[in-house]
Amino acid sequence: MGITTAWPNAAAAHATGQSFVALLPTGPYMAVGVATVALSIMLLWFLPQRSASALLPHRNIGRLAARPALRNLASLMMFLVLCAGIATGLGGTRDPLENALVLGFWVAFWMTAPMVQGYLFDLWGWLSPWRWAVQPLSAFAARPVLQLPRPVGVWPAVVLLLGFSAFTLADPAPDDPARLAKVMLAYMIVTIAGMALFGPRRWLRQAEFFSVLMAQFGRLAVLARRGTRMRAGWPGWQLGNGVPLVPGIPVFTLVLLGTGSFDGFNETFVWLDMIGVNPLAFPGRSAVVVPVIIGLAGANLLLIGLFLAMIVTGDRIVGGRLSAGWLLALFAPTILPIALAYHTAHYLPSLLVDGQYVLVALNDLLETGANLLGLADYYVTTGFFNHRETMRVIWLSQAAVIVAGHVIAVILAHAAAVHLYGNVSRAFRAGLPLAVFMVLYTWLGLWLLAAPKGG
Repeated sequence: MGITTAWPNAAAAHATGQSFVALLPTGPYMAVGVATVALSIMLLWFLPQRSASALLPHRNIGRLAARPALRNLASLMMFLVLCAGIATGLGGTRDPLENALVLGFWVAFWMTAPMVQGYLFDLWGWLSPWRWAVQPLSAFAARPVLQLPRPVGVWPAVVLLLGFSAFTLADPAPDDPARLAKVMLAYMIVTIAGMALFGPRRWLRQAEFFSVLMAQFGRLAVLARRGTRMRAGWPGWQLGNGVPLVPGIPVFTLVLLGTGSFDGFNETFVWLDMIGVNPLAFPGRSAVVVPVIIGLAGANLLLIGLFLAMIVTGDRIVGGRLSAGWLLALFAPTILPIALAYHTAHYLPSLLVDGQYVLVALNDLLETGANLLGLADYYVTTGFFNHRETMRVIWLSQAAVIVAGHVIAVILAHAAAVHLYGNVSRAFRAGLPLAVFMVLYTWLGLWLLAAPKGG
């Protein structure tokens, strides 16, 4: 089976262009990956009745707390960097491979920051460009001008996430520096206005979708503060006791997964054939804006519908009568590891190349001829994509991330079912439809990695 590990071209929200087709026998690896997830599901039947806290252990590693002033200072610095990036986008070079805004936002932030946030620690607590403004705005407006009721939950963030996804996937030139700068400037104005009108904390928790996204991925990190103490554990351990029932969070989580899946599917020959586009003569993104937006909406609706059907069917198998909304709130957070895994696997090839452009830019950030990192004579390379062994390592790394994400999701879903239904036998039977969903989604993820891509 052939594999095309590809990234979008010059108008596809990333700095580099699609450039290779590598051949690997991916079929056996896909079979092993799917079998691994299926086996992990079967093994849960034989395990004692345990919570996810026992299946994903964690421990205290010491006292560690940073002063709020330091975090606010880091936040202010990031806000200034954001403003400088917007200015660079409006007035700097139009080459996305050299423009600091494009490299900083799409590569350093959008590709990399969610991985650090989800696998390691709360990076957003330091890098959020809005945190510094919370106290001044709270003091300026003791009572919000407008109300954003708690029952609204994070539904505003769901809408903004879908809007950002449409910009990423359907806009004709999301990595054009000036275009990106205008979008970011508009988003910055909306965010500051929202914080001022609705209250900064309420807006950041319910509407600012980057903050909501990072908060969700942060629940997967191996390191987390509990008060003044730091704890470390297996990926996903923080979800061991579930998550607060916030309206909109289940759909937000599923949209993260659905958008990530469609991002990969959107590049395949299968999708291009569905919309009547020759993948070898791609007409440009402007020609497929409407199909991509319809596909994005359809993919998310299909995922939400299938997920709901699986968890409701499982509940009815064991004689339950829980509402679909309650089941969704309980089980949707368990697929967060899969969403993060898709993000990682999808962007890994791009990051291997675009990361080099970021390092070259950092070597002479102010364009003064400096050689800060000793990379003055460095040339960005994609040669490792031309060798079978390096391609094998890359593809197996992507596949391993996807399989590991599904296994962790299986453990979390099983623990949630045990907590809900009271014993392993009943939980296992209730979880069978969801288990089938997990196995099939594993195959889908590995197929997306292996499928030929174009556009």
